[in-house]
Amino acid sequence: MAANRSDQTVILAAGRAVLPDSVRQNVVITIADGRIQKISTQPDAIRVYDNALDFAGATVFPGFIDLHIHGSAGVDLMAATADDLQFVSGYLAGKGVTGWLPTLVPGAPQEYQSAVTAIQQVLTAEANDADAIEGARVLGVHYEGPFVNSAKCGALHREYFRTFASSAALETLPVPRGGSKMMTFAPEIQGGISLVRELIWRNWIPSIGHTCASVDVLDQARAAGARHMTHFMNAMAPFDHRSPGPIAWGLGRDDVSCDFIADGIHLDPFVLRLLAKLKGPDRLVLISDAIAAAGKGDGEYEIWGEMISVKNGRTSNAHGSIAGSVISMLEAVKMMLSLGASEVDVARMAAMNPARLLGIENSCGSIQEGKRADLVALDGDGNVRMTMVAGRIVFQR
Repeated sequence: MAANRSDQTVILAAGRAVLPDSVRQNVVITIADGRIQKISTQPDAIRVYDNALDFAGATVFPGFIDLHIHGSAGVDLMAATADDLQFVSGYLAGKGVTGWLPTLVPGAPQEYQSAVTAIQQVLTAEANDADAIEGARVLGVHYEGPFVNSAKCGALHREYFRTFASSAALETLPVPRGGSKMMTFAPEIQGGISLVRELIWRNWIPSIGHTCASVDVLDQARAAGARHMTHFMNAMAPFDHRSPGPIAWGLGRDDVSCDFIADGIHLDPFVLRLLAKLKGPDRLVLISDAIAAAGKGDGEYEIWGEMISVKNGRTSNAHGSIAGSVISMLEAVKMMLSLGASEVDVARMAAMNPARLLGIENSCGSIQEGKRADLVALDGDGNVRMTMVAGRIVFQR
């Protein structure tokens, strides 16, 4: 439970802080009205501010932003109430997440409507009372499908897939007022390029995924406005040196960003290193792709109308397909740090780049004066000691 109000002045004294281009020692962050007012460096930071929040042994990162998450802690977002969403927000705050985009899989119209109604209730509550936020912020909605390729369905249910004939097809998908709107789609489906144009016109963020598209089609999608890719390398046509498709295209396009699942299962650690080397930290976004089983341990779980098993951290549906992950953004951050990525680069992947993709980088995503105080303090083992949203502590250990 948060103990302070967003309008209070807070002095946070940290052993280290990960800023956009460097890591600084003994940093004092002054927070007022929920925003970072001043960042200073003093050798005696902790002693000077006797009333400060003392995180002398911790490293403060910008709060993590998860753009692709289907649930956690037993909650499936396709069947979640507003209270369920707030419960997940509290769980995610304990994992260093300060903002997240509930992600919906292809489903029946009534499932979509129920899920978006719950999202709208939380967004409205957040907008009306900042002090009512007791976990990570809900940032909008992410539709994974239904305009995707059945040949690369992964764990998604083909019976709900659609083609795009006109703008009326989008109007059947409910969206909340306020917040961001993102859609994973396959450009090669019937009407795929027209879909991109319609998404851009309606201020959606189009993201290419569950696809077998050729380079020519991908170039058309890019020209129409698609500049991001979903869980890169997963649910995509494999790399072929004679017939380049989405993986080669994504690696070769400097103006295209890619999100990816750093659990060591969806992508081998060697491939994670290779991806970081080839794309660079400015064009990569960490996601969890977590399902309701995240945080629950190994076992059998009924999710999306089927049984999904979790064994040694690997999910599997009845067809043997990987069905999302059971990690959080914290585990993804730890994985990339363990593979040699710098703290500055990981902060970009986990916070700055997702904020930029959503178009909210002016308000969050990095530790800078004037930005919202969305922060997470990690101890020497990479565990969360404190998470703050808009200057208000929403988790502390």
